[in-house]
Amino acid sequence: MTQEDTEHREPWPGMIIDEVSFTVERGKILEFARASHASDRIHTSPDEAARRGLSETAATATHVVAAGHHRSQADMLDRLGLNIARVVVGGTGWRYHRPLVAGDELTGTRVLVSDEAKTSRSGRRLRIITLNTDFRLANGTVAVSQRETLIERG
Repeated sequence: MTQEDTEHREPWPGMIIDEVSFTVERGKILEFARASHASDRIHTSPDEAARRGLSETAATATHVVAAGHHRSQADMLDRLGLNIARVVVGGTGWRYHRPLVAGDELTGTRVLVSDEAKTSRSGRRLRIITLNTDFRLANGTVAVSQRETLIERG
């Protein structure tokens, strides 16, 4: 199957939506720590991080949302055939397989897990899309998995 063939098909489970690469930067860690009022010095002090066995300052729990700055959300919506005016976020969650630290280089591959049509109690048609992104280190190890649920209201 050629790339052209896949661009014109309906979305299917397992379809790669996009891929993004970025470096976990100490400055971004500080910004996230300030924005989320994280007071643990593991996010701001390399000495504290080293005392706890880490090679660098630790990223906050929601750090991988920075990937959104490197992705085209418009391309994702187009690839899934979604109308932004009818889309709401149903939820987002993360599973850390190891701490992220400053200097980690990540590549995240966002994959369609499911695409379901449902009817709400009020009779409104809903499209529920579940996406998963595994953020891998350069050696291929998954560091963080992110699950997103999008709801398109009919």
